[in-house]
Amino acid sequence: SFSLYESSFARIDNNDEHELHKELISMEDNDAMNSGSVQSMMIEKSFCFASVLEKEKLTMLGEEHTTKMLIRRWDFWLYYIAYFCGGTIGLVYSNNLGQISQSLGHGSLTSSLVTLYSTCSFFGRLLAAVPDLFSSKIHFARTGWFAAALIPTPIAFILLAISGTKTTLQLGTSLIGLSSGFVFSAAVSITSELFGPNSVGMNHNILITNIPLGSCLYGLLAALVYDSNATSRRDSIWLREMSMCMGRKCYMQTFIWWSCISIVGLVSSFLLFLRTKQAYDGYERNKTRNRIQAS
Repeated sequence: SFSLYESSFARIDNNDEHELHKELISMEDNDAMNSGSVQSMMIEKSFCFASVLEKEKLTMLGEEHTTKMLIRRWDFWLYYIAYFCGGTIGLVYSNNLGQISQSLGHGSLTSSLVTLYSTCSFFGRLLAAVPDLFSSKIHFARTGWFAAALIPTPIAFILLAISGTKTTLQLGTSLIGLSSGFVFSAAVSITSELFGPNSVGMNHNILITNIPLGSCLYGLLAALVYDSNATSRRDSIWLREMSMCMGRKCYMQTFIWWSCISIVGLVSSFLLFLRTKQAYDGYERNKTRNRIQAS
């Protein structure tokens, strides 16, 4: 009887080991399938990203674009969004600078802040000439400089959303002035290089239609946030109710929205840089080859 029990226990142990072995194999198969599916998803996403970057991108600089060709270009719309969410939003900030400084309790600084913005915008326009000054030493696409110039804008709006001190207001105004000044000055050259010098007048005018559109939309956003936090009072001179808001709450949500919008512009400009980098590299190679042949 002991041998019977022993053999039955042995059969049970063997069955348990067999089932455990099957479970381990199935777990390994599931892990392999999961890792394979993750890898395939990553490959698919990278392929989609690469296809977006490669789809109908510019292959050479200076190619003339008619209006019909322009509006069909992915590169143009990336450029449009970058300008709309970058340079234009800085211009709207300058238009609201008086009310912003007043709501933050720095109304006496309004004139100095406007002067600071104008000065930094002027130096930003001068900085736009840096790619041309160092073109013989530094070969970097102008669209890359354009993307780099948009970096200070979201940083400035994030700082303004976090703090409403005098120093933060001055620093944020300086950064936005530098960024928008660079964009306004560099945009004409970029339009000429990407879409042709002969049609630059028409093409650039199509591009800057984003300025009135952005001024309207961004100004409306700021006004809605301001009015939602304002208190009404009757003006003794005009005998009508006026809305006034004091404190960081007046523009904090606006600064958050503007920072998110400017990040969209930064991403768009970076994609434009990636799509046009090859065209700029080809232009530099041709220029170097022609210089060598001429010498």
